[in-house]
Amino acid sequence: MPAPEARPPTAPLLEVSQLRVTLQTPRGPAQALRGIDLQMQGGDTLGLIGESGCGKSMTALALMGLLPEGAKVEGSIRLNGRELVGLPDDEMCSLRGNRVGMVFQEPMTALNPLHTVGDQIAEPLRLHRQMGRTQARAEALRLLERVQLPQAAQRLDAYPHQLSGGQRQRVTIAMALACGPDLLIADEPTTALDVTIQGEILDLIHSLVTESGMALLLISHDLGVMARTVARLLVMYGGTVVEAGPTNKVFAHLAHPYTRGLFGARPRLGTPRVNGRKPALATIPGRVPELVDMPAGCPFADRCAWAIDACRAAPPPEVAVGPQHMARCLRIDAVKAVA
Repeated sequence: MPAPEARPPTAPLLEVSQLRVTLQTPRGPAQALRGIDLQMQGGDTLGLIGESGCGKSMTALALMGLLPEGAKVEGSIRLNGRELVGLPDDEMCSLRGNRVGMVFQEPMTALNPLHTVGDQIAEPLRLHRQMGRTQARAEALRLLERVQLPQAAQRLDAYPHQLSGGQRQRVTIAMALACGPDLLIADEPTTALDVTIQGEILDLIHSLVTESGMALLLISHDLGVMARTVARLLVMYGGTVVEAGPTNKVFAHLAHPYTRGLFGARPRLGTPRVNGRKPALATIPGRVPELVDMPAGCPFADRCAWAIDACRAAPPPEVAVGPQHMARCLRIDAVKAVA
């Protein structure tokens, strides 16, 4: 019996290669993204984590074609094999909200205060699916029920200001899911919500992704959110990825000094009191540099306790930490030696 013919590898749903974004600022050009690489298949869950200003949301805006006016984009973004960099705006509009959905950080600013939530959910259905008004309204109701909005039928004709923060976020999720996208981008989807509602929204997103088989790109600064939501993690700093790998491997090894700093700064339950007080949280010294002030070498060097002169001379290369786990650091062995 002849050997079975080898099948070609499945093309990625999303393939980003050496993505660079340069913004025009009053102080001159500033590199907001500096060579981002990532791949996703349908059903994948990928997280982007880092402090504000590290490039997480800029990556999402680049994928959606929503960068500020005058932004220069280099590299490649391919969705289902189709190149998005340089795509005419009308063609990008046919993908945005259709094949790629996005849940924004603050639902009150993402929703139009002048239109009912039912009309806003129906809009992409009428635009991309050519549904009539009655059919789109019925589908909008189904979507609100799918995202577990209480009293969904009564909420169809409500305006955003008449809903709570958690209810508005469910509406934005329904809008993002309306056309059955291949990729869902969620940018800090629980930031403005209390802890209980955060858990409900994360569980909802996870169940919807599992149910539909779409890919999820989740942006957050919350390590706990990443631990419970995504299988793979990219740690971003200074517009680049400084560590990447399976979430459990990254959490177990903390190869990059910045990743270690993020973990050290997180609050811990059960921390013993000293002289009747809980000790202050650890912090990472300094702050994220301005885009126009990025150093020539490792962007984290000026805040890093392990930095040496070579770290400031040139961007560090990728170093393999383990299977599918890499970090950009010249001092990985020295970092690893510290428990």
